[in-house]
Amino acid sequence: MQLAHRLDSSYAWTRLAVTLAIATVANVGMWAVIVVMPALEAEFQADRATASMPYTLTMVGFALGNLLIGRLVDRFGVTIALIAAALLSAASYGLAMLAPDMVWLSAAHLLLGLGTAAGFGPLIADISHWFQRRRGIAVALVASGNYLSGAIWPTALADMLADSGWRSVYATLALVTLVTVIPLSLILRRRVSAAEQSASAAASAGNAARSGLSARQLQWVLGLAGIGCCIAMAMPQVHIVAYCVGLGYGPAVGAEMLSLMLLGGVVSRIISGLVADRFGGVKTLLVGSILQCIALFLYLPYDGMVSLYLVSAVFGLAQGGIVPSYALVVREYMPPHEAGARVGFVMMMTIVGMALGGWMSGWIYDVSGSYQLAFVNGILWNGINIIIMVLLLMRSRPARRNAQMA
Repeated sequence: MQLAHRLDSSYAWTRLAVTLAIATVANVGMWAVIVVMPALEAEFQADRATASMPYTLTMVGFALGNLLIGRLVDRFGVTIALIAAALLSAASYGLAMLAPDMVWLSAAHLLLGLGTAAGFGPLIADISHWFQRRRGIAVALVASGNYLSGAIWPTALADMLADSGWRSVYATLALVTLVTVIPLSLILRRRVSAAEQSASAAASAGNAARSGLSARQLQWVLGLAGIGCCIAMAMPQVHIVAYCVGLGYGPAVGAEMLSLMLLGGVVSRIISGLVADRFGGVKTLLVGSILQCIALFLYLPYDGMVSLYLVSAVFGLAQGGIVPSYALVVREYMPPHEAGARVGFVMMMTIVGMALGGWMSGWIYDVSGSYQLAFVNGILWNGINIIIMVLLLMRSRPARRNAQMA
């Protein structure tokens, strides 16, 4: 049954805190395989490409899960979707622990990616219903759960991995997922009222009408923009360690730069959320994309160690707010009862962009022997995203009042 609750209320903020806690636990699935990859490589005597396959399939599952679980949220509510995803994640950890070879293990990680996805796009879509004036910061905080999960869990499980092995790590994560996500998800059973849904639908319909695009057309336009921005984003995030190794700085320096990017990304998401509450999702996304483009340009002339630390920090601060802003644009322009599916689709396309960008940058390096053209490739794809946002802003120019009510 739907219950009416005032948006931006104390309940909404409590719900936000619970949602962030769930996100921090649910998202660990996409980071766990990175932590245990060296152990998998040693146990199964696999080469580096084969040992990377579980991660690749985890991301495939994560992309699909954002769409599929988002649809579950629209139809059945976030609680049922989270319980199903938690059970799937726990079962996937168990299947991985029983794996006799890399094929079995990779298949288990495909399922793990599906379950893990509940902690990203679906949670972002759900929390967007509970805020009006502070929707930007609410979405940004929930999106930060993904980065927080990557910062907290690998460090917390490092000693267990060294002492007891990767299967003990997975058994622990299965248990933590079940005892944390399922009870917390029960707190989220309340749903926004029909009246609030109707008001939000009217506002988003007005914005969509000014854009001259149907919901389906806008979804695909945003998907293309998401691919463009994340192909650009993938170059530093996926290849910064290899880039530093090639420059002679070693993998430890590259890992530190990656951590710096992620921390900068958390800060960027929070700042972007505050900006979006004032100026709306499209303008925030456009500014973030321009800043990311500038940061990518800075990688071209500067390759000294100190310079790269600084540029990586700038890149993290520039790019972190881009992906959450897509969710805000969806909520400003599309029907609220379709938020789970629409946000899930756009989040899926951003992940596809990350996957393509990682591969494209590696291929360009293999062909050219340098990452310089890979950075240029990222800049060009980023330009596509900027052009789309400029055109959308020029076509629609949604009023501030409507952007807040969407």
